[in-house]
Formats: sequence, C-alpha cells, structure tokens
Amino acid sequence: MTTGADIIAGKLYAAGCRHAFGIPGGEVLALMQSLDQAGMNFVLVKHENAGGFMAEGGWHADGAPGVLLATIGPGAANAINVIANAWQDRVPLVFLTGCVDQGEAESYTHQVFDHQQLLRPIVKASFSARLGALDVVMEKALAIALDGQPGPVHIDVPIKVAEGETDEAWSKTFRSFPVATAPARGSDLETALALFAKAERPIAIAGVDAVNEGASEAISAFCKKFGIPLVTSYKGKGLLDENHPLALGGAGLSPKADGHLLPLINKSDCILLLGYDPIEMRINWRNPWDADAPVVDVTPVLRTHGMHGVSATLRSAIAPVLDILSEARDVNHASWQDKEPETVRRDLDEAFAPEGEGWGPGTVFHTLRKAMPANTVATADSGAHRILVSQIWRCPQARQMLQSSALCTMGCAVPLAMGHRLVDGEAPVIAFVGDAGLEMCLGELSTLRDLKIPVIICVLVDTSLALIELKQRGSQRPNVGVDFGETDFPAVARAYGGHGVWIDNADDLKQETQAALDRNGFTVLACRISRRAYDGAF
Repeated sequence: MTTGADIIAGKLYAAGCRHAFGIPGGEVLALMQSLDQAGMNFVLVKHENAGGFMAEGGWHADGAPGVLLATIGPGAANAINVIANAWQDRVPLVFLTGCVDQGEAESYTHQVFDHQQLLRPIVKASFSARLGALDVVMEKALAIALDGQPGPVHIDVPIKVAEGETDEAWSKTFRSFPVATAPARGSDLETALALFAKAERPIAIAGVDAVNEGASEAISAFCKKFGIPLVTSYKGKGLLDENHPLALGGAGLSPKADGHLLPLINKSDCILLLGYDPIEMRINWRNPWDADAPVVDVTPVLRTHGMHGVSATLRSAIAPVLDILSEARDVNHASWQDKEPETVRRDLDEAFAPEGEGWGPGTVFHTLRKAMPANTVATADSGAHRILVSQIWRCPQARQMLQSSALCTMGCAVPLAMGHRLVDGEAPVIAFVGDAGLEMCLGELSTLRDLKIPVIICVLVDTSLALIELKQRGSQRPNVGVDFGETDFPAVARAYGGHGVWIDNADDLKQETQAALDRNGFTVLACRISRRAYDGAF
C-alpha cells in the first residue's frame, strides 16, 4: 500500500529531483525513507541553512528544484535564513517540514509552533499536506516554485499523513511546466520597436530572470549581431562570455565599477532591460537614469520595485522579444561608432588590475582565474571579497559564479560549491569566502569529508569583517565588534580530513591550486592578506 510520503517523494522524483538535503528528526523518518526508496539521495548536513544552499547548488547544476528536509520546531526555525535567500534570490526550493498532527497540537506543545505562519512572508506558497489531495498539492507546489520568478514553497507534512496508507490515485509524472510567452501587441511594443530601430547607442542590462529563463544563447546572439554591449548583475555574469569585447562584466555593488558603467548607460539612446531585477543592486542603481530615459523592460513578472522608470514594459520571455526587435533593425546599422564601450571595458580592466605590490585580494583572484579551468564554477560568500572577485572573475557561461546577491547572506559559498559539485560531478568548483564566513559553516567540512568530493575553498584571512569595518570607518565610527583573532584554517582542514595550506604569494598559490585540482578530497587555500587590503579596491 502507498503511503502519503511515497506520493510526496514520487512527485519530487517525477520533477527531476535526485537529491534531498537536511537533518532528520523523528517526525520526518517516513519522508526520508520514501525519498530514498523513490531513488533520491538524502544528504545529511550539519545545519539546515547549509542544506538549503547545497540544494541550491544542485539546482544550478541540473535544473531540478532543490529539496530541503527539516524536522519539527528547531529544524524548521534553523532554515529561515536559506528560505529567505531562496525567496529573494529566485531559487526554486521545496521545503518539507515534519509536524505533529493537528489534533495532537491542541494539547501537545513540545516543539510545536505554526510553521506556516512563520514561513508565509518568505515563501511563494505554504501547504499543509492532506491525504487524498497529495497529488494536486505537489503539482501546485512544484509549479509555483518554478513559475515566473522561481522561489521557495513550503509543505508541512503531519506524521499521520506521511506514515498513513492511502488509495489516492496519483500520477508519477509532473504535468505542470512554465510556458514561455511572447509580448502582446500594443503601444509598449511599438515604442520598443521604434526606440531600437533608430538607436545609435543601444545597451543591454541583464540579470537573474534571464539566467533562470536560460536566455544566454539568445542574448549572446542578439548582442553580437547588433554590436550591443552587455552589463549584467552579479547573478547574470556569463550570459555573454565575459571574455567577449561586448561584455562589460557584472555590476551592482562596486562604486568603482558604477563610476564607469553608469555614465555609459546614461549616454545610451535605447536601454534594454533583459530579465533584469534590481533586487541585487545597491543604492547607486536607484533611479540611475532620468525618468524619461529610453528604457525597455522585458520581464516575466510585474515589476513593483520602484527602483527606476521605463518607457515600455514587455511582459514576455526574452527570446521572443529579441526576435521581434531584430526584425525592426537593419543588421548593418552600426552601434556605438565612437567605440566608447571598448574604452569602458579597458578602463574597468585597469581599475581592477592586480595590486602593484604583488600580493593582495586582487592578485589572489586574478591568479586563481588563470590557474583554474575555463569551466570552473565559482561561489562567493558575502563580504568585501565578493564585490572584488565578482568584478575580476570572468565567466564564459551563465551559472559559473554562484552567490547570494539579493539577500547577501554569509555562510553560503561553501555549501553552494558542495551542492554543485555533488550533483554535477564534473566541473571544478572553488568557493571564495572570508575567514568569518568560513567559521560560520566549518561543520560542513565534515560533510565534505563524508561525501568525498573535491572542493577548493579559498579563504581570505584578514581577521576582520572587512566590508563592515570599511563602512564603520567611512562613517567615522569607532572600531567596535568587527575584528577577531586568527584561526589556523589549514590545521582545521586537516582535522576534518582535508588538505590545508597557508599562502602569502602568487607563486605558491599557483602551485597549490594545481595540486588541489589533482586531489580527490577538499583543499583549503588560506590566503593571508593585510587588514584594510580592500581600501580603494572596489
């Protein structure tokens, strides 16, 4: 006889899910068993937060929604940060929580609180599983998680539902899939066509929605055909090979980069927003152009952010819009005849060059980009290092730099790298993390050990919350609560069964990186940099 947990697991498997991450409790044992029997690999982690980021890393690798499992009470509460991240960073994450049955909850209070009430502000939907309606609930949950801007959905699963036998008819396929749409005919489309047809200086800005739509090929072809420079958000890096002359790199957090990019954007006579969600962007990107600027917004969802104005909004998938725009413009109509985007690209290269003294975070990132294979997937934790590496690290393809760029949470880089490597199994991965960020998730090094997967962790050791210290100093506040002692990360790596080494020069970094690429287990490259090494860097 089929149990409720069997249907839940079967529907996840039908949607392509092959891994689930989490920490067990008595209330989810039936779910764990069914996930395993359905053919899904359950990965034991040390904290639910890390489990959610591993699930996201896996989604970037194979396109299936991530699955996070947590037990009642403290398990559900531990996951709040990664659920909020999935909400803001547009990650399809199915969050399964165990709970006591409703009747029990009326008189049994141990570890019991309303999971749904807690989670509703940060999920696209929250469901309470019921026998007899599990097929439809799972169809709804998966469709909502993937539709439009992807995001997390929560399913609270009472013990009796998970363990209970049912004769409910259910389909072992997932029937609901998002459908790409074309723009509706109307004044906004006519405005967009007129702007693009006559533009002398068109420019495009692309972001997370373009990545999630898989629009890289369409955007690359369009930009190359018409000579259109492309700026991306950090999540959009690689939508156009960043080694291409038209690629102006990522933007959104670096005032130094903004100083070059925003003036160029404001000289454009046709700004194309291609799946660009400004949730990743800081204050410089609030009203970055005049209210009457010639801006066309191609978006899968209603934009209510209020960050900027547009001339025309096209609710559509990106590729159909680019096809229509292409028909409106002569392919021989040259763009940017003054070659100013080329100048900006050269200026950006100079602005983010390695340190003249031969060592520092910029040198670390440039050295590693040259040493690592082109197909490397990099992840970046929040902090000063993330802003700098996001400007320096060039991605040939989309989804080759993973980070929390909307919620901007610490503790994400290492589990993101772990999840991607576990699911993909081929592309090299490297996690860039500050010393404080690595200390947040040191326990997951034991997960790395047990999984036996090769992950390179580059930790920038400056014994300070560098970005916050920089802001503290910039606002003329005293140094409070941002500095700490040095951890012997190589020793910690060895204690967890990996390899670790201190590095303080580029030659050693090259040598140790090659050794790490040849190693089966994980490696911690502990790069000592001076305090205030990021001053003026970004």
